[in-house]
Amino acid sequence: MTDRPWVLRMTWRDLCFMHWPVRAELLAPTLPRGLTLDARGGQAWLGVVPFTMTGVAPRGVPDVPGVSAFPELNLRTYVTAGGVGGVWFYSLDAASPVAVRLARALFHLPYFDARMWASRQDGVTRYASLRTHRNAPGGRFAGAYRPVGNPLDVAPGSLEDWLTNRLYLYSADPAGHVYRGRIHHTAWPLRRAEAVIRENTLADRLGVTLTGEPHLLHAQTLDVRAEWVERIT
Repeated sequence: MTDRPWVLRMTWRDLCFMHWPVRAELLAPTLPRGLTLDARGGQAWLGVVPFTMTGVAPRGVPDVPGVSAFPELNLRTYVTAGGVGGVWFYSLDAASPVAVRLARALFHLPYFDARMWASRQDGVTRYASLRTHRNAPGGRFAGAYRPVGNPLDVAPGSLEDWLTNRLYLYSADPAGHVYRGRIHHTAWPLRRAEAVIRENTLADRLGVTLTGEPHLLHAQTLDVRAEWVERIT
């Protein structure tokens, strides 16, 4: 923990990291000034991350029915600024109009309205999302996933650690100013995963088509706390 107080709590449930390697020269031009693409061995990675949010509320505020729980779907890559690594989100689709507007206004994150559906039965999560945000680029995802095998003992410096152990997020406002925010949580409870992806157009607007078998990891439940973002450029 830092000496800055956290302001937002949430729990991430039934989350699947789906990562594809992407040529670094394709993603580097898509970042705002002040951020550098974080590549591993010269290779960048794009992640599609479906999950369900619960318990979302400001510090000291109880859950609000209809607002504190909703599906969310992220498209992300990895960046550095001033030597601090973190996550850059290209999009965050959510089935909560209130959460979308608050996150855009307060954290400068590219949240979008979406019509979403998620269910879990016999260990398999079925997930679908259609972006409906006005004047936003289209984005669709449909698939199913499940964890397999035993919990992983993730070694520091491994690919699994590099893809998931990110305690900072970056965002940018319409003027191009970059912000950084710290999040807090315990170690990811990771397992390998299997997935069938029926449709995935989230990266199309980047000129990237995500094909082939992704690198898959699953996490059942993770409690998270978030600080305010602060401007760094």
